[in-house]
Amino acid sequence: MTMQQKKHVLIAGGGIGGLTAALALLRRGFDVSVFEQAQELKEIGAGVQLGPNGVRVLYELGLEEPAKRLGVDAQAKEVRVWNTGKTWPLFNLGKESMDRYGVPYLMMHRADLHSMLLEAVREIKPDACMVNSRVAGFEQDADGVTLILQDGRRIRGDVLVGADGLHSATRKAMFGPDQPKFTGGCCWRGIIDIERLPEHLRRPVGVNWIGPNGHVILYPLRSGRLLNFVGHVERDDWAGESWTEEGSVDELRADYAGWHNDIQTIVGQIETPYKWALFLREPLPQWTKGRVTLMGDACHATLPYLAQGANMAIEDGMVLARALSQFDDVPEALQRYEKARKERTTQIVRKSSENLGRFHNHALLNPDTADDYVNTEWASEKIRDRYEWILSYDAVNVPLD
Repeated sequence: MTMQQKKHVLIAGGGIGGLTAALALLRRGFDVSVFEQAQELKEIGAGVQLGPNGVRVLYELGLEEPAKRLGVDAQAKEVRVWNTGKTWPLFNLGKESMDRYGVPYLMMHRADLHSMLLEAVREIKPDACMVNSRVAGFEQDADGVTLILQDGRRIRGDVLVGADGLHSATRKAMFGPDQPKFTGGCCWRGIIDIERLPEHLRRPVGVNWIGPNGHVILYPLRSGRLLNFVGHVERDDWAGESWTEEGSVDELRADYAGWHNDIQTIVGQIETPYKWALFLREPLPQWTKGRVTLMGDACHATLPYLAQGANMAIEDGMVLARALSQFDDVPEALQRYEKARKERTTQIVRKSSENLGRFHNHALLNPDTADDYVNTEWASEKIRDRYEWILSYDAVNVPLD
């Protein structure tokens, strides 16, 4: 692509997906401007699981060294029963991930992932990202698109990408307001200094605790110095969708009354738990209008039961950059991107919703039925069927025709 042909891509949203797209585009010679509504570019204090499908993209973008340094290459994942603590292997990671996929399965602090992407973007274009830039709408014509910000600024570009998350203003401008449905579930999150936990809880593994009306996901962060806690419970007295709403340890304890002592120990070491309600959004049947498209949570927000939200946004960013690089006509490129991504992301949203019934199941109330349930529903061949198509996906090479 010559300098005369260099297109200017406007990205609404400076989160993980928006920055992945920005970096992939900058590395392909595009000019990119990222507009973030917040006052500073940062991520919340929580963990994220990066499957080989996401890590493969980060490596392609030249981030192998910082990803390895900042992430934890966990050795395995396990399933444990909520009250007895009985343990089953879920699948091996570590060497098996390298042998099978060529890249590791990493567990990382969201802030570290975000900072890594932001630093790489700024190395190429120091002024690429602008804060205090809230989207009000856009206008487009045959020659370009104009992003309109709430403070009155109007920025002209060739492409507009809505990477502005669950409450996407870009999506609203394109298709009107969405209609999320409350699932009756609430999430808790917290991070614990690993030194505050007993030795047997300091292992480099991810653990899925499953129960009749809730579950807990645990995995290490920052070279194993931190433990990430995500708890999911069924309750209908909380419907706030913010990720930054503080709860109390007493309230969190009450939600996990009767659970195994290991869970009680971990919960007791969370200084400030945060909670948010889970809403289900139908994947959009259309992401693109002319020179404007969507990515990530803006068009396929998912429940967190496959650990694929961040991975999907990372995949989107790579495929979008490839499409815009491969097809000179912007509307065609965006349609190619949407076509390449829509079936996969819709399937992940659907399968993630299905997984709720596996994480929460009344067969787990009784130890005898719990054993039968886990041996059947979490058998190794079923795990492969559920995850292999997700983890083996290659956004760097997926066809765009």
